[in-house]
Amino acid sequence: MEQTNGTHNSSRKYLVRVQSDKVTYNNDVIQADYEYQTTRVTTQGETIVATPVSTNYQFQTKRHVPRTGLMLVGWGGNNGSTLTAALLANKHHLSWNTKEGVKDANLFGSITQSSTVPLGDEVYVPLNSLLPMVDPCDLELDGWDISGLDLAGAMNRAKVLEWQLQQQLVQEMSKMKPRPAAHIPGFVASNQETRVDNVITGNRQSMVEQLRKDIAEFKASRQLETVIVIWTANTERFAEIREGVNDTAANLLAAIRANHSEIAPSTLYAVASILEGCTYINGSPQNTFVPGCVELAEKHSTFLGGDDFKSGQTKLKSVLVDFLVSAGIKPASIVSYNHLGNNDGKNLSDPMQFRSKEISKSNVVDDMVGSNHILYQPGEKPDHCVVIKYVPYVGEYQNSAFLTLIDIDCKTNFIYKILNVITS
Repeated sequence: MEQTNGTHNSSRKYLVRVQSDKVTYNNDVIQADYEYQTTRVTTQGETIVATPVSTNYQFQTKRHVPRTGLMLVGWGGNNGSTLTAALLANKHHLSWNTKEGVKDANLFGSITQSSTVPLGDEVYVPLNSLLPMVDPCDLELDGWDISGLDLAGAMNRAKVLEWQLQQQLVQEMSKMKPRPAAHIPGFVASNQETRVDNVITGNRQSMVEQLRKDIAEFKASRQLETVIVIWTANTERFAEIREGVNDTAANLLAAIRANHSEIAPSTLYAVASILEGCTYINGSPQNTFVPGCVELAEKHSTFLGGDDFKSGQTKLKSVLVDFLVSAGIKPASIVSYNHLGNNDGKNLSDPMQFRSKEISKSNVVDDMVGSNHILYQPGEKPDHCVVIKYVPYVGEYQNSAFLTLIDIDCKTNFIYKILNVITS
């Protein structure tokens, strides 16, 4: 597979080409024949029979990188304003002074831009050199927010970035203003109402229609070939799954037209994205993708993805539990503490929104526990407690700690403590 990709903070470019009779290149696509090998498992009495199974797939990857737009729900929040600033800082090759010295903009933390893949013979190449990929600094940005504050003001309010970097971005970001957002009281915490001054009026159907117009206008005005919509706004409460309301695509659309109270704003964004042919990514732990939403996406051949970003303590927890269970060590209890001082923490101080987060954080260990029937009997799980407290003084820095009680021979408990895991 042949592709040259570089990053804005590096002059090095890489070319990867696969020389194989299973891979062909033309001006439009890269075509690869792939044999997927798996195992079919059956049980015959007390014997487990493993039978190799192969399935042949043919993949086509367009070589043309489309002009792509990114629309963020919650553009004026901490995530949206910081992402915007980061992309602009990399695009303009910015540097700024800190107490540790001069910092240069980079894309560290990006899987596509900063991770490498082994090709063989101890040769490692960036992931983005394997296939044609959009450079994140080429993304066109837009979005919605319940607060009408421009992106420069939102960046200042978030208190994430160094002041000298903010000053270099103020002029450009002050021209960026979020579109009015779909907002329905009760799905996010009531303490967010002080921010609400930039919303779409009307019922749920009119909200979907306006969101579709926003997507179409953004795509046309920027001459884009594709648009991706990402929910990076506050966590919503869980929506109830009700027969005849959100269980099928037809019922979901009818419920939106009827302005049914159990259709969440995040689902309205997802439906609008699907109807406009856009990929929709859910970055919060609420159950946006109700069955009717998934069915609608399947009918329109659009992509849905995401169940919370899980970029901090949850990721570290899942990595460590996976390591322990894979090593035959049994986590008997997992207790995590999160002290949040930002607006996310404020929203999660409401019990209904916290419940969504609690479910998301707790579910990350289920597959790992289910993979080892030696350590865990059917239906057995570790005691798992998630605590989130809003502490305004902490600000944007998340102070997290968790401990795991390890059960060995059912006699001895070892306490593994990881304290003060600071993420920003």
